[in-house]
Amino acid sequence: MTTTDRARTTTTLTEGWTLRHDGDHLPARVPGCVHTDLLAAGRIPDPFLGTHENDVQWVGRADWTYDTVLAARDTHHERTDLVFEGLDTVAEITLGGEPAGRTANMHRGYRFDVTERLGTAPTPLSVRFTSAYTAAEETRRRMGAREEAYPHPSAFVRKMACAFGWDWGPSLPSAGIWKPARLEHWSTARLSRVRPLVTVDGATGRVEIRLDVERTASGTGRTLTAEVRVGGTHTAAVAFDGDGATVTAEVPDAALWWPRGYGEQPRYDCEVTLRDTDGAALDTWSRRVGFRTVVLDTTADEHGTRFTFAVNGVRVFARGVNWIPDDVFPSRVTPDDYRERLTQAAEAGVDMVRVWGGGIFERDDFYDVCDELGIMVWQDFLFACATYPEEQPLRSEIEAEARENVVRLMPHPSLVLWNGNNENLWVYTMWNWEETLKGDSWGEGYYLALLPRVVAETDPTRAYWAGSPWSGSWEHAPEDPDHGCTHLWDVWNKTDYTDYLDSVPRFVSEFGWQAPATYATMRRALPGEELEPNSPGMLHHQKADDGNGKLERGLARHFAVPEDFDTWHYLMQVNQVRAFSTGVEHWRSHWPRTAGAIVWQINDCWPVTSWAAVDGEGRRKPLWYELRRLYADRLLTLQLRDGAPALCAVNQAADAWRPTVRLRRMAADGTVIAEESRELAAGAREVATVAVPPGLVPEPSGTEYLVADAVDGTGLRALHFPVRDLAFSYPEPEYEVTVAGDGADGAVVRVTAGTLLRDVLLQADRLDPAAVADRGLFTLLPGESAEVRVTGWAEPDAEAARRALFTVR
Repeated sequence: MTTTDRARTTTTLTEGWTLRHDGDHLPARVPGCVHTDLLAAGRIPDPFLGTHENDVQWVGRADWTYDTVLAARDTHHERTDLVFEGLDTVAEITLGGEPAGRTANMHRGYRFDVTERLGTAPTPLSVRFTSAYTAAEETRRRMGAREEAYPHPSAFVRKMACAFGWDWGPSLPSAGIWKPARLEHWSTARLSRVRPLVTVDGATGRVEIRLDVERTASGTGRTLTAEVRVGGTHTAAVAFDGDGATVTAEVPDAALWWPRGYGEQPRYDCEVTLRDTDGAALDTWSRRVGFRTVVLDTTADEHGTRFTFAVNGVRVFARGVNWIPDDVFPSRVTPDDYRERLTQAAEAGVDMVRVWGGGIFERDDFYDVCDELGIMVWQDFLFACATYPEEQPLRSEIEAEARENVVRLMPHPSLVLWNGNNENLWVYTMWNWEETLKGDSWGEGYYLALLPRVVAETDPTRAYWAGSPWSGSWEHAPEDPDHGCTHLWDVWNKTDYTDYLDSVPRFVSEFGWQAPATYATMRRALPGEELEPNSPGMLHHQKADDGNGKLERGLARHFAVPEDFDTWHYLMQVNQVRAFSTGVEHWRSHWPRTAGAIVWQINDCWPVTSWAAVDGEGRRKPLWYELRRLYADRLLTLQLRDGAPALCAVNQAADAWRPTVRLRRMAADGTVIAEESRELAAGAREVATVAVPPGLVPEPSGTEYLVADAVDGTGLRALHFPVRDLAFSYPEPEYEVTVAGDGADGAVVRVTAGTLLRDVLLQADRLDPAAVADRGLFTLLPGESAEVRVTGWAEPDAEAARRALFTVR
C-alpha cells in the first residue's frame, strides 16, 4: 500500500436514486425527501397552495423506499463505511437484500462498516423508511401516552417536531435521505471525533484539540501523530498510541471575534492532520474558529436574578429573533437561503438568533453565516411543548444526538448558549402535568441532568441553561420575569400588548403578535380565491388556535375592525408593529435590568398568518422594518415613569450620545400647543432618561399628542398618544403622492402630508409581486414629506402608488 493509498477518501452518493412505494418507481433526489420528489414528478399538488395540505396527508402515513446501486469494493483501503449524515427518520438499510443497519433519529448521523458487504460487482442499496406516525404511535403504545401541547406523537420519535404541524406550520411529516450520504474509505486509523476548545487568556488565543480516533486491526497500538495548525502559522503536534489525544496551539495577539455592532468577526483556519508512523497523512479535519469569551451572568441582584450575556467582557442587550426551520421540508433549504434570511436578520439590527427546540439542529452553512455576520446563536436542544419519556430506547438516542451535535457545532464562535428545551419546564407546572403524569418520566432528567452533563463533558467553554423560559431553579416559577429568561404569551393569547408595560423582565426569550403574510404572498398561495379574513384559504393558512379571533379582539381594543380585506390586512400589520414596538422600547429603556428581547419570530416555513417578520416567500412584512428601528444602536422613545411621560435615549453604541431633543405638544389639527428642547447624555451602552416637562404632557382628550425629535442629524423621532386610536380624533387624511423614476433603477414615491398621517404604509408588493420598498410604517406631521424608494417595479405610476398607500383613519 502506497503513502497516498492510506489517506481517507470519499465517494458521494447523490446520483442514481429511485423512490419506491407500492410498486411505483420515481426519480429521487438525495439529499431530499419524499414530498419534494413527488412534487417534482407531478404526483402531488403543491401543499403550500390553497388547501392542498389536506390532499397529501397520505404521504406521511405511507412507507417509502430509496434504492440505488453501490460500485464494487474499493480494494485500496482496509475499511469502507457507509455514512448517512441524516436520515428522516426510522429506516432499515439493506445491502444486497441483507440487513446492514437501522436508524431511528433524524437529528444525528449513522455509520455502518460495509467492508465485507461490498464485493467485486455492484451491490444494491436500499433505505426503507417506516412512516414516522407508525413508529411514533407504536413507541407511544409501548411506553405509555404522555402530555402534549399538540395532537401528534412527536415526543415519541426523534424527528423535527414541527413537521407534524404547529401553530404556524402545516402538518407535512416527510421521510427521506435529508442530508448527504457517502462511502468513506480509510486505512490504519481515522479521526472519529474532534473537539476544539477555543479560549482566550489575555491576548493569547488557545485552541485545545481533543480528538478521538478509530483504528483498524492493523492500526491498533500504532504510534500516530496529531498535528494542529491555526491561522496557517501556529502549529503543535503530539504523538500517541491510544484512541485519543490532546494537542494545543496558541495564537499570540489573537484578534477577537465580536457580535455585530461591537467589533469585527475575524476567524482562523483550524486544521488537524492525523499522520501514520512514517508521516503519511491518514485523515484531516478543518473548520474556522474565532477567539472570544462569553459569560452568561445569572447572579442575584436587588431585582432578582440576572440573565445577561457578556462577550469579551462587554455586557450586551441581546437584540434577538427566534428561528424556525425555513422550510417545512428542510432538505430544500440551500446555503443561499440561509444567507438571505440571516442577512435580512442582520440588516434589521439583529445580533442574536435563537434556534428553537421544535425544529432541527441546522446545517453548518447556517452557523457559518452567523459566524461571518456576527450573529450570536442561542441553540436549543430539540424538545418543545411536550413531555418526553426518559426510558430506552429514546434515552440513548437523545444522548447520542446531543453529543454529536455539541461536537459538530462547538467550533462556531457565534454559538454562545446551549439551552435544554422550549417551554417544557414551564408548561409542566402551568398545565398541571405533574398531576396527570402520575409519576411517569417527562424530560426533567434530560434538562437538569443529562444535557448539562453532556455539555460539561463535551463543550465546557460554553454555558448551559435548562430551558426557555426558566428561572434558574424550582425555587421560583419557571416563567418568573424577575429571574432568568421568560416567555410572554398571555399578552397575545388573552390581553392587550399594552400589558407589556406592566413588568420589567430580566430577559424576554419569546414574545409575539400575529399579522398576515404580505398581500402578494397570500395572493399566490390562494389562487382564484377572493381574499377575506375568514375565507377558506385564509383560515387554512392560519394555524393558531382561535388565531383570527385573537387578531380581531386585539385589533378591536385599538381600532374598529374593518369589513373590507385590504383595510383589515393593513391594520393587522399596524397592530403587529405596535405590539412589538411597545414591548421592545419598554424593555430597552430598562437596560441593564432587562438584558435582551428575542422576537417570535424572524421567519416562516410556508405562507401563513403568523408572528414572523419575514413571510414564507421571503417578503418583509412591516414588522421587519420596525425591527430595524427598534434594534438600531440608538433609539429615542417616550415611556411612562410613575404615570408620567419620560424621554429615554437608549444608546447601545460604543461612544456616548448627547442629543438635543425638540419636544412638541401637538393638537390633532397640527397646531403646536407648547414646545421645548431638552438635552440628554447617554454614555456608551447606557440609557439616559429625563422627565417630560408638565406643560408638554398632552391631555388625554383625544385631540393631543407628543412628538420628540432628535436634532442631531439622526432623524430619530418618538411619539406619545395618551389615548388609544379609537379615542383619538384623527383628521381626514390629506396628502399628495408623486413618483419619480422609470423603474429601471427604482422609483421614488414621495408622500406630502396636508394633515397628520399616522403609520403610513406603502405596500410595494401590491404594485408588483417583485417590488420591494426601503421603509415600512412612518408618521408625517402636516407639511412634512417622506420618500419611499421602490425597486422591482417595472412601470411606476402615481395613481397605482396611491392605491397601494394606507394610513390610519
